[in-house]
Amino acid sequence: MWRVLRRAVALGRRGAAVPQGRCCCCCCRRCVWGRRQPLASAAGLSGGKARAERACAAITMPEVNTDHLDEQQVQLLAEMCILIDENDNKIGADTKKNCHLNENIDKGLLHRAFSVFLFNTENKLLLQQRSNAKITFPDCFTNTCCSHPLSHPLELEENAAMGVRRAAQRRLKAELGIPMEQVMPEEISYLTRIHYKAKSDGIWGEHEIDYILFVQKDVTLSPDPNEIQSYCYVTQKELKQLLDKASKNEVKITPWFKLIAETFLFKWWDNLPNLNKFVDHEKIHRM
Repeated sequence: MWRVLRRAVALGRRGAAVPQGRCCCCCCRRCVWGRRQPLASAAGLSGGKARAERACAAITMPEVNTDHLDEQQVQLLAEMCILIDENDNKIGADTKKNCHLNENIDKGLLHRAFSVFLFNTENKLLLQQRSNAKITFPDCFTNTCCSHPLSHPLELEENAAMGVRRAAQRRLKAELGIPMEQVMPEEISYLTRIHYKAKSDGIWGEHEIDYILFVQKDVTLSPDPNEIQSYCYVTQKELKQLLDKASKNEVKITPWFKLIAETFLFKWWDNLPNLNKFVDHEKIHRM
């Protein structure tokens, strides 16, 4: 059953109490399931990496007015994301803001990201609906957690994608309130990567190489309403119903979640105890 969160004030307040769920819409016909429910820069590069670095250096970062956006989300735009070339080689770092401006994306700016799919011991997948405070893809339904490793030594470590796993652990705590000791980096399975590009609106968008991460555990949830509008554990049948509603424009889902759900997700979901056979750290799936 979907649990809906209320933001504490118009601009949001992290750490606010999360009320018990209420119906997420103004009438039952608009509910998701059709019923009322509670709710760093590198040196000495050559070849492709050097070309990518030159392309990034040539980009003149545009000025964008953010005064009308959520204060807490604007603060996060200063975080430093990891710039990469199309083969996922690190070529530098830039702000989350610059990485998500369509003007820069159209010039080739590409960054590293991850998508977490968390299942409970009943094999149900935890979904979230992004807050309407989010700058990209607000109000969209998506997988458990989607974010970026930062250009910080702990999250830059590439051996066994440990940096990305640490970033996932950090964001599971920040968005969903999952205690960090409940999901350790070593418990997160890294399956493969996808490369996709999508516009959110005329100003903001995504251009990422996205690490697909799976974890199966029962966890404690205390979501931040500035990040998440509602959340729910779903069965495969319920997710297919949601995808069908999205295809009819009755609800919105994020483009990366749509791509993953349509190509890989149900096959992986059917094989949660045997995911090793799907691990592919060599290929980057171009979507």
